[in-house]
Amino acid sequence: NNPQRAFAIVRKARSAEGASLVSKFCISSGDYPAAIEFLLMARRAEEAFELAQSHDEMDTYVRICGDSGTPDEYMKLAKYYENKGSFAKAGELYEKCDQFQQALKLYLRCGATEIDHAINVVGRANNDMLTNQLVDFLMGETDGIQKDHNYLFRLHMALHQYEQAAHTAVLIARQEQEMGNYKLAHTQLFDTYKELELQNKKPPAELTRQLMLLHSYILVKTLVKLGDHVAAAYMLIRVAKNISKFPRHVVPILTSTVIECQRAGFKKTAFEYASMLMRPEYRTQINAQYKRKIENIVRKPDKNDEEEPMSECPFCNHLGPETDIECTNCKNVIPYCIATGRRMVLADWAQCPSCRFSCRASVFVKIIAADKLCPMCNQPIVLSAITKISDPIAKLKAQMAETEASSKKEEESES
Repeated sequence: NNPQRAFAIVRKARSAEGASLVSKFCISSGDYPAAIEFLLMARRAEEAFELAQSHDEMDTYVRICGDSGTPDEYMKLAKYYENKGSFAKAGELYEKCDQFQQALKLYLRCGATEIDHAINVVGRANNDMLTNQLVDFLMGETDGIQKDHNYLFRLHMALHQYEQAAHTAVLIARQEQEMGNYKLAHTQLFDTYKELELQNKKPPAELTRQLMLLHSYILVKTLVKLGDHVAAAYMLIRVAKNISKFPRHVVPILTSTVIECQRAGFKKTAFEYASMLMRPEYRTQINAQYKRKIENIVRKPDKNDEEEPMSECPFCNHLGPETDIECTNCKNVIPYCIATGRRMVLADWAQCPSCRFSCRASVFVKIIAADKLCPMCNQPIVLSAITKISDPIAKLKAQMAETEASSKKEEESES
């Protein structure tokens, strides 16, 4: 008289005999999903399968089976879905019974919709033949359609091919940068940097340089908002020196460089970039709001420039320009501040509590107070979490040693 109470008792007791009795009641009352559940509980999988097949309840069977099925069960289910033309579902079930080749074949038959699953299965299989098959598909060798390079990046990551993944990430970011999608490019490089760091892999210099350049440009808006036109000018000068890497916005970037250099008192540098804007290919594109001002800078040049402040290299104490990240004396690459874009200094060393990138505490606090978000990882930061590091170089060297040891260990295992 109370079937739900009986169901609950059997589910709790997990009794095969009780499950068989309940399954009969469910079949007679037409409750096929419940009947399948109790037949599986009674270890009568064959009958459960036939019932699911005859009443179109195979999805129920798969859901109840979950991850507790046997390889034979998954194989049988996979063939059922494959025959029905449900290739994605079949692929998942072939994967559950380690039939990776067949799983990949069916995922690829689904086209772009199942590429993520295809990458996962190839990562699990770690088989050269399957890897090459997927790479051919991603490069368009199979259907003539080249897929988004992000898929190739994710494949390298799934295969733990971190060097190739980093190289691919740089190429993807460069494409986004050339199209003017600077935040997307920045995110691509930042995410790759953090993933490599997580795997104790040293990010390649190419990736680090490109991330710093993009970050310098993105940082300008924040620095201008803070009224720090000197820092904004230095970041724009760094970008302007690499203007060929920003082809979509050459004139706007050079214009901003001229304006910020004027505000910062860098008259000579402002004149140099204003003169560049007077070239025929750029002149007609200058915003009317700034055109006359830029023309006046060129007509009445002031060749005086403020000297760039110097700061000590944290490794060897040799003085160098604050925006020069490589020490000319000891040749070490000096960590740069994500709040200013300048080299780090020992007396003001902190790091973002979220992404752990280095920052000058005094400036980072101002940015967080104004924007609440880290300019590098874009995560909300609590001011009280920002603290200075007493011995940053010791910590830096320990991290470098750990990364190098991990890389050496992996090289030895591969050889």
